[in-house]
Amino acid sequence: MLFTEREQLRHKIMTLADSFNNERSAVLQILQEIQTEYGYISSYAMQITADILHIHPVEVYSVVSFYEFLSDVKSGNYVISLSDCIAHDSAKKQAIARQLSNDLGIDFGETTDDGLFTLKKTGCIGMCDQGPVVLVNERIYTQFSFQDVGRIIDDCRKNFVFDSVEVKS
Repeated sequence: MLFTEREQLRHKIMTLADSFNNERSAVLQILQEIQTEYGYISSYAMQITADILHIHPVEVYSVVSFYEFLSDVKSGNYVISLSDCIAHDSAKKQAIARQLSNDLGIDFGETTDDGLFTLKKTGCIGMCDQGPVVLVNERIYTQFSFQDVGRIIDDCRKNFVFDSVEVKS
């Protein structure tokens, strides 16, 4: 991380903390904002958050490591999460898991080389009656089947917007 990026991150965290009156109870909201903007929460961001809120860095790390939706590892642009809820345990879920892994060429817990996809398993998301359930970023797909995998991956690839790259033909 470059010096200016670190300063921008510090300023962002200070602004967020100020908006919550620098209360230690705001740690989760601050971390969610960092996660949303940067795609993960770096050790530097955890340290700055701890410093600004006057709490021990281990407390911040504990929050990051406790919540599945927070990560200290950079994820792909699309995080595909398969619900690992016991209510969804079936041959269907296993077929979906195999298809996702095969189509993306990665195992669960990994990110594609191009940084576009991360594959994860997630706990119950409260839709046990509509399983199997797949989450792509914040979008929920219910009654998912292994036949849906290719369509979802293709849709993500088609809809991906390159922030700073202009593609010319």
